[in-house]
Amino acid sequence: MDNSILLEKFTVIGINHHLADLATRERFSMVAGQQRSLLEDVRGHGIKGAMVISTCNRTELFATTSDAELLSILFVKHASGSLAEFQEFGFIKHGEHAIRHVYRVAVGLEAQILGDLQIIKQVKEAYRASIDANMCDAVLHRLMQSVSRAHKRSRNETTLGVGAASTAYAAVQMAKQYFGSLSGKNILLVGAGKIGKVTCKNLVSSGASKVTIINRNFGKAERLGSRFAVNVALMKNIDIEIAKADLVIVATGALHAVINTGHMDLCDPDGSPKLMIDLSVPRNISSEVSDLDFVHLINMDMLSDTLDETFRERKANIPLVENILDEEFTAFCTWMKELKVVPTIKALNNKFDSIRKQELARFRHKINEDTIADVDHLTQRIVNKIIAHSIEHLRENRDNTEEVTRILQEMYKISGE
Repeated sequence: MDNSILLEKFTVIGINHHLADLATRERFSMVAGQQRSLLEDVRGHGIKGAMVISTCNRTELFATTSDAELLSILFVKHASGSLAEFQEFGFIKHGEHAIRHVYRVAVGLEAQILGDLQIIKQVKEAYRASIDANMCDAVLHRLMQSVSRAHKRSRNETTLGVGAASTAYAAVQMAKQYFGSLSGKNILLVGAGKIGKVTCKNLVSSGASKVTIINRNFGKAERLGSRFAVNVALMKNIDIEIAKADLVIVATGALHAVINTGHMDLCDPDGSPKLMIDLSVPRNISSEVSDLDFVHLINMDMLSDTLDETFRERKANIPLVENILDEEFTAFCTWMKELKVVPTIKALNNKFDSIRKQELARFRHKINEDTIADVDHLTQRIVNKIIAHSIEHLRENRDNTEEVTRILQEMYKISGE
């Protein structure tokens, strides 16, 4: 059976860093509540499987349907961007291309930072959210098992993940390149969430010793500060901490800027240049801050890992990873082909069992009551062996499944619905 026919009811649509700039991606980013509402809306239109993959660089909707137009309308409905923007900067993939895209995203081949370690966690979060929303059908569940296995193999069988690749890692590497060394530099980290924790770890392991953490939840900042033996400060003192800092890294889940030009009033405009890195989408540092002469502002679109010494090694592993994805994709397609014949097998089993019971009922009065159970068991074993031969034949002819199932259905007058 042609894979294009087998997989035709799979579609992925979305906005990502390949086609859309940061400002556009911001308008299509969705918080957890928006993602849940989108999944509920998709379910309301009769689609049984869907998930929303959301990262700093992408918002994508994958679903078991071929109706890309419907998905596009629903996607835009729950985002802040317009349909016109989506049509200009978004993408749509169908069938095999949609499936392969999910694999590539999960292992980090589509990431801004090649082999990004954080991506698989975000894909698994999307999977769990799909389950919670009752939008994970058997097919999507099987696919995500395969995707998870592909990611694990890409880490165990290749060195794609070498260098602790992540946006947080790239940010710290860029800061090291900018300053030459982080030793002795005053560093302010705003945000103690998932990205904040990874950033703090990378800062400390890169030689930074004068780090201060600020978080809206002070207790969270204290716990992270204690873990890495760095300082913490109150959010109300953010202006003071910015003024003291050589490097400011912001990574919060806020939906608006937490640093704007008003927070820069205490800074010395004639002092040393200040590097500010925004790891958030939507942006947490106002773009107007970049107009200040003493500030060099870096956002997500400016991050790159190509200067990292491990990049070439990771890049060399791409063909190896793609081979793994091919193997897992092929295994998934094989499962899909076998799944397609399940209704026929069930119908065949019901047909044979019905004939068995009818014949057994006809001769029941001629059989000693003590041997009825034995005869019933014997005839059941005969039917099971016949069914087993049929299943084996279907598996051996999986590339011609439709023709074989059609013959079985016509021969025994059964339906594969």
